[in-house]
Amino acid sequence: MENSSRLRHLPSVDALLRTETARALSAAVGAQHLTELARVVTAELRQGLQETANGEQTREALLAEAARRLERACALERSSGLRRVINASGVILHTNLGRAPLSDAARHAVASEAAGYCTLEYDVETGARGRRGARVESLLAQLTGAEDALVVNNCAAAALLVLSVIARGGETVISRGELVEIGGDFRVPDVMAQSGTRLVEVGTTNRTRLADYERALTGETRLVMRVHPSNYRIVGFTAAPMLAELAALAHQSQLPLYEDAGSGVLMDLSEHGLSDEPVISESIASGADLVSFSGDKLLGAAQAGLVVGRHELVERLRRAPLYRALRADKLALAALEATLEAHRRGTALEEVPALRMLALTGAQIEERARAFLSSLHGESLRGELIEGHSAIGGGSAPTTHPATALIALTHHTLSADALENLLRHSSPPVIARIAGDKVLLDLRTVSEDEEKSLSTILSGL
Repeated sequence: MENSSRLRHLPSVDALLRTETARALSAAVGAQHLTELARVVTAELRQGLQETANGEQTREALLAEAARRLERACALERSSGLRRVINASGVILHTNLGRAPLSDAARHAVASEAAGYCTLEYDVETGARGRRGARVESLLAQLTGAEDALVVNNCAAAALLVLSVIARGGETVISRGELVEIGGDFRVPDVMAQSGTRLVEVGTTNRTRLADYERALTGETRLVMRVHPSNYRIVGFTAAPMLAELAALAHQSQLPLYEDAGSGVLMDLSEHGLSDEPVISESIASGADLVSFSGDKLLGAAQAGLVVGRHELVERLRRAPLYRALRADKLALAALEATLEAHRRGTALEEVPALRMLALTGAQIEERARAFLSSLHGESLRGELIEGHSAIGGGSAPTTHPATALIALTHHTLSADALENLLRHSSPPVIARIAGDKVLLDLRTVSEDEEKSLSTILSGL
């Protein structure tokens, strides 16, 4: 009887859907889905009333609570989708935040050139069918010195395609020190097994010599493979043959050499602290027959797996049935084309956001941070500048940590965890990091266009 008394004022689904809150949500959510959410909300409210011994609530109070829960359910669904964030973490290629942000030219190409009908596989000169990604492939070949190029949807797909087409049914020789696991449980041995090639490990974790490769070559060998370690480094007592030496050995045995280069550096970035990432044109010049790398890391474009190398081998990849399942879509190709054009013009360091962020000096960031701090208003928030380091991220250059100036925030009443939580739930969300009971903001990864929004959010705390 007591439960029945508490439940008699529980609002019906129809009553909830007639509230002003539900009517406001209907256009954005859709009537059918809003009804489903209303059923869930009322069921949860009923269960809560049955499980608690609180006093009887009025019909109006329960209806208001149901409307609040319905609004919260819709908000949670929206927040689980793709949303713009302000990345103040200082991690340039933040995998969880979409890695490289697109340049203005790439965004324009996606929205204005590729979002509608476009010349994806159409040749306007002849009126005949064209080749998907032909312009991107041409630019890649020019920028790397390769004979030909191919684009698929990510770097793991590129490795799978190469191994499946070139080495299936035979053996692939690789150093033990290169059997890495990259983010998201991507393991090189697993990809090799999936491709149908047999893995032949040579050398040790830290030292592999040319003679180790030479002893492993047999009549069953189809490919010699080298993998850039990406997100880790072995230092100290190490040894590995130069790529040119490995290429000479492979070619002497009439075998192709394949390098999975990872991040995809198209220019020498040693001036900015990246001296251990392979420059793709140098790999081609050293004799690699195929090289694969990412489009959304240090190249600075959309997610893609890029393969460059000898025409005969690339053409084999292009003709393979698997290629059709892995090829890139029109939006990624548009972003790649615009970004590669910037690389060819020699303006990538100014135009491509990831490279522009990388090139910023600590002094430049400090100047911006001081000006930003002076723009903050409000009595509860206190900020100071401290020395720190940014990160490259995305599995690239794990030993490179550019010097930066961090804005360290403390709040009069909130803990660092509570302040970080508030920033994460702001609109747009602000992604920061915590150290020493302070919330740290790194303007290296915040564009100047975003500073006003960030200042408004902070001033309102």
